Amino acid sequence: MAESTTAAEPILQVRGLVKHYPLTQGILFRKQVGAVKAVDGVDFDLGAGETLGIVGESGCGKSTVAKMLVNLERPTAGEIRYKGEDVTKLSGRALKAVRRNIQMVFQDPYTSLNPRMTVGDIIGEPYEIHPEVAPKGDRRRQVQDLLDVVGLNPEYINRYPHQFSGGQRQRIGIARGLALRPEIIVADEPVSALDVSVQAQVINLMDRLQSEFALSYVFIAHDLSIVRHISDRVGVMYLGRIVETGRDAEIYDHPTHPYTQALLSAVPVPDPEAREHRERIILSGDVPSPANIPSGCRFRTRCWKAAERCAMEVPLLAVPAEFRYEAGPAAHDSACHFAEEKQVVPPEELPKS
Repeated sequence: MAESTTAAEPILQVRGLVKHYPLTQGILFRKQVGAVKAVDGVDFDLGAGETLGIVGESGCGKSTVAKMLVNLERPTAGEIRYKGEDVTKLSGRALKAVRRNIQMVFQDPYTSLNPRMTVGDIIGEPYEIHPEVAPKGDRRRQVQDLLDVVGLNPEYINRYPHQFSGGQRQRIGIARGLALRPEIIVADEPVSALDVSVQAQVINLMDRLQSEFALSYVFIAHDLSIVRHISDRVGVMYLGRIVETGRDAEIYDHPTHPYTQALLSAVPVPDPEAREHRERIILSGDVPSPANIPSGCRFRTRCWKAAERCAMEVPLLAVPAEFRYEAGPAAHDSACHFAEEKQVVPPEELPKS
């Protein structure tokens, strides 16, 4: 985990990020009757050399945020500022220059690599789009160097993706992301399709590469233990919005939002004695449809603290009033009217009974 440099100007600033997909009806005369609010107002900063982890249930909008950061999806509204410049307003050559510095590692190593291309062609393809990075005569050596950097034999350059395991394919995907020497890598659940032992290898590789290449990460996952291992700060998403954000220790050891507490209570605990001392929070009901989001607090339909105020008033993502004048770890942003600190993850060492 890299040292955070949040005192300096953030390298990436996201403000009011929105992505709505229209719902239409009719055949000859189609009209919009609603919208799927996949992302509905997301704000965060990313410092140089920092790792921001984004966690949440499937369907909360994490991957849509990732796609907008690398311009695979155009936002409906909001700003994505890279070094102060709003990239959502760029096009053509200016956008191409920015995209070189923000690369992505995809979730599935089996489908993100073209099976008809060799590893050398896959990793070297970015050089065709950005020829200024590597002259033609130097590209093969650069690709072999990248294979070596991610822990693969440079002699594998002429092999095809089907000749590699899942973990090796994800290393190839990481090498492709590094080819243009970017400053930011958006990793969209990069280890969720891998075995547990291979997950650790890939996470350790990404940790090492961050220092070696001076990278900043936006690391998206649903596995809270992995996010804690690699992240400096964590943002918890629910139904298109970030509901709690803070340093990793603040989120994991001092959560104040009920949804974060419920997520943490579901993390497996290997120690049987520690399991006996934890409180398991079971949420009632299902996640509401992003096409029909509840009024007020969008988590209220599943929250045990829900009151009338929760249906009427949207909670702001800010330090809760009761912690505002404290310097403790509970004083971090949380979008809840009734935020309170609750230790969910059991301490590592418990007294013997």
